[in-house]
Amino acid sequence: MTEIRTPRLLLRRWCDDDLAPMSDINADPRVMRWIGDGSVRDLDHTAQAIERWEEEWDKEGFGLYAVELLASGELAGFTGLSVPAFLPEVLPAVEIGWRLGQQFWGQGYASEAAHAVLEFALQVRGLDRVISIARVGNDASENVMRKLGMVPERETKHPVYGHPLRVHTIDLTEYQA
Repeated sequence: MTEIRTPRLLLRRWCDDDLAPMSDINADPRVMRWIGDGSVRDLDHTAQAIERWEEEWDKEGFGLYAVELLASGELAGFTGLSVPAFLPEVLPAVEIGWRLGQQFWGQGYASEAAHAVLEFALQVRGLDRVISIARVGNDASENVMRKLGMVPERETKHPVYGHPLRVHTIDLTEYQA
């Protein structure tokens, strides 16, 4: 299933037209402050990231979906599943994550998309557990995690940057769509 429709969103694979709007999202310091070392990303980095995301789809049978608004066709960002290789202590694990442009915050898009991805993880991929990792202090992302029914499992530190992280989890055998 490479496409999911929700009442307001289309979750789909990436296309060439997504590069510029995703690059704009990655270039926004407000969006990137909680990601990695907090630095913005340029067009080349975004192109490489989209290529990696597409490769993960081919390799794992899941990945990060481009999130498109049905009403306007705008790219809002991404949500989806990935292997959190940057944090070896949680492996083997599959992580749900999201990144939306600032103009799309506070409208329920992240929660709507993430709920659909959890259903995909359970019903299509047959996963029994999904995690999500947030930098401590990223209250907006942790709020989405709570809406998904995820609970904090542990706190740790980013292995490269040293900032505190909180790992949330949900047992998908108990997930109520």
